Amino acid sequence: MRLRPLALSLLVLSGLARADVDLTDDHGTAVHLTQPARRIVSLAPHVTELLYAAGAGDRVVGAVQYSDYPEAAKKVARVGSYTAVDMEKVVALKPDLVVAWKSGNRDAHLDKLRGLGIPVFINEPRKIDDVARSLSQLGKLAGTEAVAEPAAKAFRARHAALAAKYSARPTVRTFYEIWNRPLMTVNGEHLIADVIRLCGGENVFAKLPVLAPAIDVEAVLAAQAEAIVASGMGEARPEWLDDWRKWSKLTAVARGNLFFIPPDQIQRHTPRILDGAERLCAQLEEARGRR
Repeated sequence: MRLRPLALSLLVLSGLARADVDLTDDHGTAVHLTQPARRIVSLAPHVTELLYAAGAGDRVVGAVQYSDYPEAAKKVARVGSYTAVDMEKVVALKPDLVVAWKSGNRDAHLDKLRGLGIPVFINEPRKIDDVARSLSQLGKLAGTEAVAEPAAKAFRARHAALAAKYSARPTVRTFYEIWNRPLMTVNGEHLIADVIRLCGGENVFAKLPVLAPAIDVEAVLAAQAEAIVASGMGEARPEWLDDWRKWSKLTAVARGNLFFIPPDQIQRHTPRILDGAERLCAQLEEARGRR
């Protein structure tokens, strides 16, 4: 019996819907799904944002605290915070995939989810291009490649344009301040360090062994950064950035190079990292102009 075109199309679509998905996550673990995920729980704010950017927002049934972008993400059921996941709520949502953040989530929580037979995919971007790769991966996991792949391509094009404009500019020694008490920065392996490199900057604490190390004021003074960049907690410039003004001989202070970037634009591993990069690149250009 010959199948009519409509029936044949339905069979093809049905076959695609049941297609297995096999990917290796950012922790080197193979993850297998018998079909693209339809119920996804996100265990980090940046993962939630990536899922929406990859076209999988309507598949997100649970997310952690501070998953606030895009606006629709605010309405998703909460399952605790990334450091304190409410396991009962996660399980009650009956996810067919959990996307986690290795640097933020506890191994015990992830191991328990795996023990319950729930696939866990680790996302851990360390370079700018890892954001594009994450979009592609999440698109495959959710079966939303039609959205994810163009988004990844557009991200890479924008990244390349910034690199062409700024990466070969004269080097600016840069100190990135995550927080003031305790005083914290990033080493050369952090995503933010890759943004600094993109803009022609040199992270003065790149060689420290810890990803987000605590340091002291004396170390900053000794490093003699030409620019200090801080983010704080929200859209407002943190008052403590101006605490550096008491050190008038510090190059960044003497030249007026105390800069602010909203944390969501540079501390989240999402497409908005390029918004922060554009802002940082412009700031380092200001620093060059003050030499």
